[in-house]
Amino acid sequence: MGMTLRRIGRFPESTATVLNAFIINISLPALTLYHIHNITIDRELLMPMSMPWVIFLVGIPFFLLLGKLLKLKRETIGCLILVGGLGNTSFVGLPMIETFYGSEFVGIGIVADQAGSFIVLSTLGIVVASIFAATEPNIRFIAKKIALFPPTQALVLALLLRSWEYPVWLSAILMRLGDTLTPIALVSIGFLFHIQSVRQHARALVLGLSYKLLLAPALILMTFMSLWGASGSVFQVTVFEAAMPPMISAGIIAMEHRLDVSLVSTILGVGLLISFLTLAGWWYILLPL
Repeated sequence: MGMTLRRIGRFPESTATVLNAFIINISLPALTLYHIHNITIDRELLMPMSMPWVIFLVGIPFFLLLGKLLKLKRETIGCLILVGGLGNTSFVGLPMIETFYGSEFVGIGIVADQAGSFIVLSTLGIVVASIFAATEPNIRFIAKKIALFPPTQALVLALLLRSWEYPVWLSAILMRLGDTLTPIALVSIGFLFHIQSVRQHARALVLGLSYKLLLAPALILMTFMSLWGASGSVFQVTVFEAAMPPMISAGIIAMEHRLDVSLVSTILGVGLLISFLTLAGWWYILLPL
């Protein structure tokens, strides 16, 4: 739909910018207020909760080193750290978990997304975006960015309100507003996506998707097995979530900070398509574990 709207010219050139602003100021805060308020963490769920942190923290030196070796631009490296270091653990992850493992395991995906990916995005993600967007980043600039980032403000508010039960009408409003994220984000990405940009960003695409779809889940598999001797359903679903394609919300943040906008829309679109094959492969690999 986004690609079609751009081609027929019914929407202005600023469409993606406006849609992204709606997501950051309304959709993402609503999702955070709704899910973080209701989430319950126990010891077994430390695996899916810590998984996004491991992938993102390892991804920073990975993309910095290889990005410099490949002589990629500063904004391209920042883009890869964001979209290659965070997975789509919710909008792709939850339906995929239900399809491959059953609805009873969807809760693991929610923990990985809300207590993992979302918090990483709202803290380390905005730090990375601020550093690579600024010509001369400083602590005051980054702190201001984090403090004024609406999803981060919503995260703090959701944690403060955990002891207060939301009224039914408020939960319904937050859920409806949060549901707007996926369709609006996909239209925004489609509006910016150009098929010819695949060849233009070939090296960055291979680097980003190789890490996110192959190396990151392999890292989680080996790390959790060696350190915790992990096995069983929670472990399998955690690794499966680690194999999700790049995170749409991270892509929106990268766009807002002008971190190689063309690459963002390309890697999100291509990554989503390829992941249908790689996720089936990871499910097969994880079966005996």
